[in-house]
Amino acid sequence: MDVAKHKKVAVGMSGGVDSSVAALLLKDRGYEVTGVFMQCWDVKDDGCAADEDKAYALQTAMALDIPFKTLDFRNEYKERVIDYFYTEYEAGRTPNPDVMCNKEIKFGIFYEWAMKEGFDFVATGHYSGIENRNGEFKLLKGVDGGKDQSYFLYRLGQEQLGHTIFPLGELHKPEVRKLAKDKMLPSYKRPESMGICFIGEVDIKDFLGKRIDEKKGKVITSTGEEIGDHDGVWFLTIGQRHGFRLKKYFGDPMYVIAKDAGTNTLTVGSYEEALRDKFAVSELSWVGANPFDNADEITCDVRIRHLGKLTPGVVKKSGEQTSDVSLSSKLFGVAPGQSAVFYKGDEVLGGGIIG
Repeated sequence: MDVAKHKKVAVGMSGGVDSSVAALLLKDRGYEVTGVFMQCWDVKDDGCAADEDKAYALQTAMALDIPFKTLDFRNEYKERVIDYFYTEYEAGRTPNPDVMCNKEIKFGIFYEWAMKEGFDFVATGHYSGIENRNGEFKLLKGVDGGKDQSYFLYRLGQEQLGHTIFPLGELHKPEVRKLAKDKMLPSYKRPESMGICFIGEVDIKDFLGKRIDEKKGKVITSTGEEIGDHDGVWFLTIGQRHGFRLKKYFGDPMYVIAKDAGTNTLTVGSYEEALRDKFAVSELSWVGANPFDNADEITCDVRIRHLGKLTPGVVKKSGEQTSDVSLSSKLFGVAPGQSAVFYKGDEVLGGGIIG
């Protein structure tokens, strides 16, 4: 008997081509598919296209002849993702809202809703893979290296992976577009969605400015020389080379290399000064067994941003939820608040928040 037959799956449908094809593939495999649109934001001034997205998702569900539901997660999204986003920036850090969105929304309250409603699985259009190896579920990179989204998913655990399907993990984006076009799914021509999860592409400074006021502060060099000013450290991130004003010309570009939210002081320096090969990580989260249960350090590849370079390194335990990372080569723009994700080959081991 087909393993998929009579298995119920709730597919998170955003109205984009990826989630549309995920639903298509699962239906073709024999699953009982229900399309679910998550309403998380509705402020059109922020570039949010939720009404249009929902219309595409509904049209796709109708084209596939599958049931369709809408879940209103606007309050939860504001509390768990957007408030976190603002709080982190106010503290001088650079958060990754997509990591939190996946943890709290897609594989948090959506997953919990689906399990409570009797679904066997949830599914999304993520370019990532899941494999059961000797009884342990592994989170894998997507085969399309230019679309791999495993970086955003490192906070998933064994329970969620056991009830999740990523139908696009073995596909490349052109194949997904072709499948959508062949079936004439409404979303097959839609452009790539960019920006903040569920909101879209926004100007970060404008978005932050809705809740955080500008405040003039000093720009200094690593030696303490005052050389300019800025409108607030919370509007800038490590590695940025614009957004502050200098009173003197240095010849080469100057980059943000440190921020002090307490004194609202920005430190800038050369490209070389913005490179780091050592940093601390907290709030560790492991996909499977905690590797520190059997060793004080692990050798792995480290990625500090989505699709960033995978750099060999050593992750050494320093506390129950903390570790020190040493890389084989220096990386540019290692920003506190971002996620460092640890890989072993094609497998995601886990990760944490850069300090």
